[in-house]
Amino acid sequence: RAYIRGAFISVGSVNDPEKNYHLEFVLADLSAAEQLRELINAFGLDAKVVERKEHYIVYLKEGEQIVDLLNIMEAPLALMDLENVRIVKEMRNDINRKVNCETANLNKVVGAAVKQLEDIRFIEASVGFEKLPEGLRSIAEARLIYPDASLKELGELVRPAVGKSGVNHRLRKLSEMAEKLRSNKGGLYG
Repeated sequence: RAYIRGAFISVGSVNDPEKNYHLEFVLADLSAAEQLRELINAFGLDAKVVERKEHYIVYLKEGEQIVDLLNIMEAPLALMDLENVRIVKEMRNDINRKVNCETANLNKVVGAAVKQLEDIRFIEASVGFEKLPEGLRSIAEARLIYPDASLKELGELVRPAVGKSGVNHRLRKLSEMAEKLRSNKGGLYG
């Protein structure tokens, strides 16, 4: 521990963790670099050695391993600072992932609703709703009246009420009918 700590004080550095995780020791001698790597790895870490501009770099790139090495070197303040940055970065990344997922889901739902509305309006303009079976007509009318409603909400608006999969099935049938009408394949059902 003391040897690693001394090596870090004399030839070590750590990057700003806000940017990326990187801790390194810059040594002039390959055998000294390999010896330091083996010593660090004896604590269960995975340090690597690379040659850079006539020097040998012993480095760690994972935040968790850098925290472990700071703990081994008995540097609690640096360890706590790094952990705080890691926690904030992890939370920020987690929030970004969730926002991206929600945004993608909303875009998918909105895109599907827009397509459903186009198909329903096309059917209404082409042949009218009178020729539709009651279940399809009620879902088509509900979608037109409530364009922002979820599948579950649409299912609750019609009588008798229908589950999400039933609503989805009916909307898919309407879409198929619209495609057949667009391609003039023999009317609404042919």
